[in-house]
Amino acid sequence: MSSMEHYIRSTLVALGLLLLQTTFLPFLSVGSYLPDIFLIWIVYIAISRGQVEATITGFVAGLMQDAVTIQLFGLMALTKTIAGFIAGYFYNDNITAQTLGSYRFVLIVLLASFVHNIFFFGIFLQGIQDSVFLTMIEFSIASSLYTGVLALLPMFTFVRKYRFSQSL
Repeated sequence: MSSMEHYIRSTLVALGLLLLQTTFLPFLSVGSYLPDIFLIWIVYIAISRGQVEATITGFVAGLMQDAVTIQLFGLMALTKTIAGFIAGYFYNDNITAQTLGSYRFVLIVLLASFVHNIFFFGIFLQGIQDSVFLTMIEFSIASSLYTGVLALLPMFTFVRKYRFSQSL
């Protein structure tokens, strides 16, 4: 696939995820906690294509989310860039398929999500009267766990692809 086709495909995926994240996923909220499918995609990019592309993808995905929300503009771009950078440390071209099809994928999603959420809620919750630290930790853990549970779906897909390719 040429690089132009890759960028067009990535843009279409990002637009589809933005549509899902803003229209469908709010119906799946548990209390006020939502999974973040962009983070799952950013971790997938990090594991399959590396740290630089994951960092750039995180920035662009965050900027897209910032454009459709009325929250602090740039906060999603910052936190998703950080998440892509962190997840990129787990890139290893020799074991990409094994990582995507194992619990390691979910653990990396949990880590990237937790780091993302700590930064996001640490900035977003400034100025509230309650204990910012405890609220930040509560939201970060709950949202990260929900995102991690959702990451099981692509992991199981990758497990099947990896096992099928090993049997050939």
